[in-house]
Amino acid sequence: MAGDEDAFVYDEASGEWISAAEAAAKAGSADAVEVRDAVGNLLADGDQVTLIKDLTVKGAGQTLKRGTLIKSIRLTGDPQEIDCRYEGIRGLVLRAEFVRKR
Repeated sequence: MAGDEDAFVYDEASGEWISAAEAAAKAGSADAVEVRDAVGNLLADGDQVTLIKDLTVKGAGQTLKRGTLIKSIRLTGDPQEIDCRYEGIRGLVLRAEFVRKR
């Protein structure tokens, strides 16, 4: 009988039998979401971004001006949203289309 390293699983997307190691690698890469800023730069957790336009923050009664630096962003799993902190505003979520990587 073959060992576990020779195990194969059926990949429904391609309709082929692939090795278990290849299936695990494919599943790991599917979980990674690419988040890109307004000019196409790839964003990652901990990056610093700058706003490219004035944004009115609902519920805070405050406007973030163009050029405002946001430090230490976190990716949310959504390709269009980033979670960040800014003084005086809790739970700030920005759309990636309004920021540029610094």
